[in-house]
Amino acid sequence: MTDGAPAGARIAVDNPATGEVVGHVPDTSADEVAGAVARARRAQRDWAELDARSRAEFFARGRRWLMAHRQEIVDSLVEENGKAQEDAIVEIVYCASAFAYWAKQAPRLLARTRMRTLSPFVLGRAMYTRRVPIGVVGVIGPWNNPLLNSFGDAIPALAAGNTVVLKPSEHTPLTALLMERMARECGWPKDVFQVVTGAGATGRALVDTADFVMFTGSTRTGRLVAARAGERLIPCSLELGGKDALLVLSDASLERAVNVTIQGALSNGGQMCTSVERVYVEEAVYDAYLDLLHERFRQVTSGRPAGLGSTDVGAVTFPPQLAVIEDHVQDALSKGARVLVGGHAAPGPGRFFEPTLLVDVDHTMKCMREETFGPTLPVMKVADAEEAVRLVNDSDYGLQATIVGSDTRRARRLAERIEAGCVTINDAQTNYMALGLPMGGWKDSGLGVRHGAEGIRKYTRLQSVSTNRFPMRRDPHMIPYEPSGYRLMLRLADVLYGAGLRGRTK
Repeated sequence: MTDGAPAGARIAVDNPATGEVVGHVPDTSADEVAGAVARARRAQRDWAELDARSRAEFFARGRRWLMAHRQEIVDSLVEENGKAQEDAIVEIVYCASAFAYWAKQAPRLLARTRMRTLSPFVLGRAMYTRRVPIGVVGVIGPWNNPLLNSFGDAIPALAAGNTVVLKPSEHTPLTALLMERMARECGWPKDVFQVVTGAGATGRALVDTADFVMFTGSTRTGRLVAARAGERLIPCSLELGGKDALLVLSDASLERAVNVTIQGALSNGGQMCTSVERVYVEEAVYDAYLDLLHERFRQVTSGRPAGLGSTDVGAVTFPPQLAVIEDHVQDALSKGARVLVGGHAAPGPGRFFEPTLLVDVDHTMKCMREETFGPTLPVMKVADAEEAVRLVNDSDYGLQATIVGSDTRRARRLAERIEAGCVTINDAQTNYMALGLPMGGWKDSGLGVRHGAEGIRKYTRLQSVSTNRFPMRRDPHMIPYEPSGYRLMLRLADVLYGAGLRGRTK
């Protein structure tokens, strides 16, 4: 392949909170991507042959490096992402826990499994399944979480015995390069983990050469990734867009409901696939809930991060996203919605949008149907939970949802009717730190899952092995066919499965 970026091309990385350029990275060409994948493929055999204890030791080194360099990583995340330091710390804690979790759980989750069968036709056979690494995993990460959703996906892939080539977003590539430095300084085997920086052509080249693609990003781009993976007959896992809903039941603790709402809607500036982007409140508590939410929303701070406690909501990382947020707010206002707090892009250097609370909304508005990905929150009154569930499911997306209510049995019944891959009750987003709990989208929110057994097994091929422990010279069913052997087979099948029916075979 020769298309893609010209040799030596560079991409400028800016700080979205200041507008200042904070670094430059290569716009890696397709040929260079192919070279990285080829090196990873050569390194993969030796990496896969390491025992679990050896790979766990490399992970332990990485975890210690991560914690020892945490301030440097926080500074990098804040600088290239514009997020609050508190949001950056969450990413580091996640990856440190992922190192520990997958090192411990991978041997169990990928262990050889003995299979049993009740069929008399395979008596004497010993059968088992084994998990085999796929090879080179290409991880294409998003701009909103440059560590958590990029390097975080590389960890289970590596734990399964694969090598990884990571393509971070061209808007936030600097932290990924720190992880490549981590691999070098921790003495990881050469080429087991590599980073290729670049724009769309770099990502396409990775999809064209890797053996598995883990993609996090927009539904539109995810469809293209899936189509190309289908053409190549390689597996892929996609975490795509969301329009996550929160349902406030009439028996909810309003204090808890408001705190969960604000955390779910505004953490990381609302720039999360799992951000709460629409709220439905039962009529009986709507006014009281809205009064408290309004009061608390006005207390949320927004601005340039300057250390812990300096701001709650940071910058809008992706330049075109600011226009999307403004469009959704203006569309809602033009259709009868009201703004209680915020509603405007903030002046000054950097890209900021005021934390915005919208009411009098309905499903004709973009803010209730399309992914906003910003610090906005539309709140809608509903007659009851039945109407809320119907509206929650009236969406092309199905990534995550939240229910707040005191009767957890009722909340669980409602959760099981919601068309989403994950539902949290009396919490928002905390499920993401539960690495044993699968997390993945339904409908246009993606394919496959991360976390849990499925979150590491997806990076493997499944092989079944059957051994005839007592082979005869010839089995009764073998060619040339013997009618007596097949009559016996039918009589046995009739006894087992025919419920006393008798037929005649000539």
